[in-house]
Amino acid sequence: MPCVADWLNNPFSIVQGIFAQNVPNSEWEKKVTEYFKEKLKENNATNWVPSLNDVPVHYLKPNSLVKFRCMVQDMFDPEFYMGVYETVDPNTNARVLHFGKYRDVAECGPQQEIDLNSSQTVTLERQTFYCVPVPGESAWVKEISFLPELVASQARVSPSTSYTPSRHKRSYEEDEDMDLHPSKQKEQHMGSGGEIHGCVEPKRLETEASVGHHLISPNCSPPLDLNFPLPGEKGPACLVKVYESWDSFKVNDVLEVYGILSVDPVLSIVNNEEREGSALDPMECMDTAEEQRVHSPPPSLVPRIHVILAQKLQHINPLLPACLNEEESKTFVSNFMSELSPVRAELLGFLTHALLGDSLAAEYLILHLISTVYARRDVLPLGKFTVNLSGCPRNSIFTEHIYRIIQQLVPASYRLQMTVENMNHARFIPHKDYTANRLVSGVLQLASNTSLVIDETQLEQGQLDTTGVHNVTALGNLITWQKVDYDFNYHQMEFPCNINVLITSEGRSLLPSDCQVHLQPQIIPPNMEEYMSSLLTAVLPSVLNKFRIYLSLLRLLDYSISEEVTKAVEEDFVEMRKNDPESITADDLHKTLLVARFLSLSAGQTTLSRERWLRAKQLEALRKGRLQQQKCVNGNEL
Repeated sequence: MPCVADWLNNPFSIVQGIFAQNVPNSEWEKKVTEYFKEKLKENNATNWVPSLNDVPVHYLKPNSLVKFRCMVQDMFDPEFYMGVYETVDPNTNARVLHFGKYRDVAECGPQQEIDLNSSQTVTLERQTFYCVPVPGESAWVKEISFLPELVASQARVSPSTSYTPSRHKRSYEEDEDMDLHPSKQKEQHMGSGGEIHGCVEPKRLETEASVGHHLISPNCSPPLDLNFPLPGEKGPACLVKVYESWDSFKVNDVLEVYGILSVDPVLSIVNNEEREGSALDPMECMDTAEEQRVHSPPPSLVPRIHVILAQKLQHINPLLPACLNEEESKTFVSNFMSELSPVRAELLGFLTHALLGDSLAAEYLILHLISTVYARRDVLPLGKFTVNLSGCPRNSIFTEHIYRIIQQLVPASYRLQMTVENMNHARFIPHKDYTANRLVSGVLQLASNTSLVIDETQLEQGQLDTTGVHNVTALGNLITWQKVDYDFNYHQMEFPCNINVLITSEGRSLLPSDCQVHLQPQIIPPNMEEYMSSLLTAVLPSVLNKFRIYLSLLRLLDYSISEEVTKAVEEDFVEMRKNDPESITADDLHKTLLVARFLSLSAGQTTLSRERWLRAKQLEALRKGRLQQQKCVNGNEL
């Protein structure tokens, strides 16, 4: 029976064994998938698989099994490959069948030649996705995801597939030495007491340093743009090659893939002279030089993953089960729901302190953070809940710290500083580059459920140019319709999204919103920096994790309104219209129902009760009353 080292460190040996036993039966491919699926179901097996999110490429063994949590940034054209091919020895005329699946380069022995005219050759198709780490993924997601792997790595058969942050880059020959002396590996990971010490932060720093080094490598001239949507992003981009059911994946989907890592140096050959003598498909030479550079980047910078298993992720919170429909997950959910009330109370108190004692604003912030687009009716996205938090101090560190707190609570986020310079120069909308045949990313190419915090307090007087106007329009479309119109030069293509947008502003925002909440600070700390920083340090990590589970879990719950409650709400709305026909509109009903929905979910209730409906009406009355009290601020009517 194959041991752990076989399917982790040398998955090709497993594939070869299954292939040899089942050829010419085409069922061998299905059996490979089933084999690895069963292996990964074993106790903590997924933690044994090294992740490209955490381990730099040069620490991973080529052709080993890896995993990658990523977003599909672009789809390349499908490519043909030899699924099965035959080699022949010219001296003995001996013929051998090989599989081409999960490979970039055909395997051929020194005394063998590929018989391109063989009747045994099977040409198949695979789809290549250009994938990047989830844009704006929070540091805590990376750290929590990494720790189980670090613990599991202590018992790995071959430490060469693991990553030790404190060591320098080694050759694979040195790795073999480490295989013979696993205690060395363990000592590097563990302190004298057997505890893990300082592994997370050095790991992140070294990963980032390695990426920066590759970007300025003289091998890439000009440097290759890894096409990350957000500025300053770190981590690897990968060419993910999918063999089955690729139609179910699309641009901006978040995936977790398990596959074979390919970093063959021959893949970095980009000029035609060198390519003529290589084993790569000669038809690829018809591509433009720029397209060739983008589609066949150096594997040290953009490794390839040949996917054995892939799944769309409902969420990227490592504290939650990946799939909530499984029996074990249902137990987790029910246990957490039983203690939901104190968690909500603690979170409300925490956010109230963060919002300078404003409990009403804290209530609406919770509702905003658990909101999600749950359906679309024609073009209208249902469930979006963009909040404009007005009354924020201008040019203050307050909004920056509010974002830092949100960053600690949600799995993915980005703070967009709305300055005239950013509006005029930043690339918001992804566009198609036909020369390189790729989709050039933009700031608004974000994964579903990302929190986008737009800081309007940074806005100064100035003139928006054409780009600036387009960017502001794109933000407005994102907020109103939850879609971004990607620019394909000759036409625009709508890409629906599900982005939580929070706008912080001094007066009423220039951008549209579903709900404006005017901040009324109850405390004015003498030292804002010290006050805001102390909030996070005062929260226990276990409590912070409960907040994270709470916000992620409630977005995934189903919700319904019974016919009885629907009728009661309609009757109540009619009465409200009678009492105040001028100010109560259908839009108010929709907004109050939305508040009631998220208020119910925030309490762990998946149906609307009369109590929650009345509480939603009360919150809306308080919010509107507060806005009425405000006068004109900076020319914006509140």
